[in-house]
Amino acid sequence: MIEDFLRAPRGAGELIADAVRVMAVVGVGIAAIWWSPTDAGILALALPAVIAPRFLAVRPGFDIAFGATVLIAAWSNVLDLYRTVPGWDLVVHFACTGLVAAMTLVALGRWRIVAPVGDLPRRAGLVLTPIIALAASAVWEMIEWLGFEFVSDEIFVTYTDTIGDMAAGGLGGLVAGCVLAYVRVEREPSVRPAPQASATG
Repeated sequence: MIEDFLRAPRGAGELIADAVRVMAVVGVGIAAIWWSPTDAGILALALPAVIAPRFLAVRPGFDIAFGATVLIAAWSNVLDLYRTVPGWDLVVHFACTGLVAAMTLVALGRWRIVAPVGDLPRRAGLVLTPIIALAASAVWEMIEWLGFEFVSDEIFVTYTDTIGDMAAGGLGGLVAGCVLAYVRVEREPSVRPAPQASATG
């Protein structure tokens, strides 16, 4: 995975994906200067997610879609779009949670917790991805609640909002699972993992 992170970009798609990562880093500085430390912190929290695809050796299209969506989700908070644009919250939860669930499933495959995504039966991805999405949605809502209780009461937290966000995230995970069943999202890693030795007698 380190080899994949350090690997030079190849082709326009990988260059664009790396440009998204650069934009994520620059955005933190911009928010710190022109907005507030809290806004800069929100954008900084997105950095690990935007960088993760480089370690996981995913294809450029998936990398770009994931990174751009995570940045949109973070900047939507900074620009207060969740409050000012009706339905925007649900759109972001649908898209971002679905992509996060798909990327998490790729990571679990790389870590050999489950089979690699390309080797999973289609029905396994259709089940696992929505489950991961619902779990991610729950964590997201917990973080929002913690922010409301301990950081700022301007964070919008209501029961209806929470259920709607989790439903949108679960639906996004289901759609992502359908995509993973038919679309290859991983490229060949720079270093193939050694096959696990089978037990004998």
